[in-house]
Amino acid sequence: MFLTDGDLQSIWLTIRLALVVTLVLLIIGTPIAWWLARSKSRLKGPLGAVVALPLILPPSVLGFYMLLAMGPYGPVGYLTQTLGIGALPFTFWGLVVASVFYSMPFMVQPLQNA
Repeated sequence: MFLTDGDLQSIWLTIRLALVVTLVLLIIGTPIAWWLARSKSRLKGPLGAVVALPLILPPSVLGFYMLLAMGPYGPVGYLTQTLGIGALPFTFWGLVVASVFYSMPFMVQPLQNA
């Protein structure tokens, strides 16, 4: 069994994406989980709902909404283009943003319960 260049690129992309998303989730998810576990703020409920949102929405709906938000006419896309970053859909960093949002409940909720 031999791996083609396309196979190796796919494997490298997956490894790189997993490492970056894991680091971002550690940096962002840990403080969110700590705050949700300790806070008595009124924002605890809405933030917990936003964190749990990827568990409720089907992945296709979530992907569609993220594509709209990160597209050139969406709020995130407009912001990234204004800052000179460019459009996020179908780029590595767009994958990172979508993967972080999708994986956030799987990081925050176990840490919050611990």
